[in-house]
Amino acid sequence: MPMFQPSKRNGLGFDSGGDGHILDLETAVKDGVLGGGGVVGFGGGVGEKLDLKKMIEVLNLPEVPSVFICPISLETMQDPVTLCTGQTYERSNILKWFSLGHYTCPTTMQELWDDTVTPNRTLYHLIYTWFSQKYVQMKKRSEDAQGRASELIDTLKKVKGQARIQALKELQQVVAAHSTARKAVVDEGGVALLSSLLGPFTSYAVGSEAIAILVNLSLNSESKMNLMQPAKVSSIIDILNEGSIETKVNCVQLIEALMEEKDFRTEIVSSHSLLVALMRLVRDKRHPNGHLPGLGLLKSICIHKQVRSLIVSVGAIPQLVELLSGLNPECLEIALFILDVLSSVPEGRQALKDCSHTIPSMVRLLMRISESCTKYALSILLSICKLSPEECSLIAVDRGLAAKLLLVIQSGCSPVLKQQAAELLKLCSLNYSDTIFISKCKLTRTIQ
Repeated sequence: MPMFQPSKRNGLGFDSGGDGHILDLETAVKDGVLGGGGVVGFGGGVGEKLDLKKMIEVLNLPEVPSVFICPISLETMQDPVTLCTGQTYERSNILKWFSLGHYTCPTTMQELWDDTVTPNRTLYHLIYTWFSQKYVQMKKRSEDAQGRASELIDTLKKVKGQARIQALKELQQVVAAHSTARKAVVDEGGVALLSSLLGPFTSYAVGSEAIAILVNLSLNSESKMNLMQPAKVSSIIDILNEGSIETKVNCVQLIEALMEEKDFRTEIVSSHSLLVALMRLVRDKRHPNGHLPGLGLLKSICIHKQVRSLIVSVGAIPQLVELLSGLNPECLEIALFILDVLSSVPEGRQALKDCSHTIPSMVRLLMRISESCTKYALSILLSICKLSPEECSLIAVDRGLAAKLLLVIQSGCSPVLKQQAAELLKLCSLNYSDTIFISKCKLTRTIQ
């Protein structure tokens, strides 16, 4: 059970949350932090009573004063009650503690001489007032952000050059931080305005900021169709090729959003330049935060059969195989999925066979990481061993494939996976006598 660690600062002292002062209950009451019993309203006056639970959920603050936290759940208390030991808990949590047959104080582990729980109204009002003030400030900032977003949209309609870039930079910051600003941009035709900035003569400075804003907005079908114009897509791909890592990720996310449109056309992503940019992104060891977005878009693209041969032609297969050992499990699974899909076309199977690292990598990944990874690796091995049974099977068995296949068959994997493993095992056995093949299986080592 998680136990509460009291603040070290002044007994019951705690941060007031950003203003640098240390408060305790007595000081808070004396200095009027409780608001004199009035209800905080917008603008600081008396207004409609705010719901504490809603304020806690909406604000979702990473840090709150330590005395607001229930020692049992480690969450903000909404109905604090105090035991005879002087310790305070959320009512529902301490009652559950009692219902489990515990008649001790969870923090001090003292036996209770009185199981009465007393509402801690002073602490409740302090919690309520603190969250009310934060909530009102947040609402005020949101309203200010909404108004500022509207002003910046109007400004963008009038200015050019450096003034336009500065307006875009500020709008991007406002939109990233406030949902009200995002709504204002959409409601006031900002999407069409931003889309109009993308084209054959778009500068990198303007295009990168426009894309950074667009990826934060909810785009409807009309907006997506507008962005799918060839000149605009070409502009996005150009920016993807030359941008910073943040801009590259934004471009990838925008293209992903366009691909979700039901009227999406495959020719939009049938671009040699786009595929080269994606491979450059997933190979960038300096910026691993680009690997997952890049692989994710490549996965979405390779689902379209018409593009698979083009993906193979840019050298994606040997590059992806080389990357496998350094990818995290999530990225590794996507990379294997892509390789498996590409093995469905003749050029893909040949490229996998010609890559010297394919077979060792796939054998190593069997029965490691996840069942999905095993499935993709096994499918790839089956494809290339069928393409060249004698050559590939011999290499695979020498790398320990037979023993790994026996592990798959004996495991709790799906029946389809076991059937594929049995098929590949039979294919490999054709190149050996029974005695030699059994020795290749290394049954003793497998059992161990």
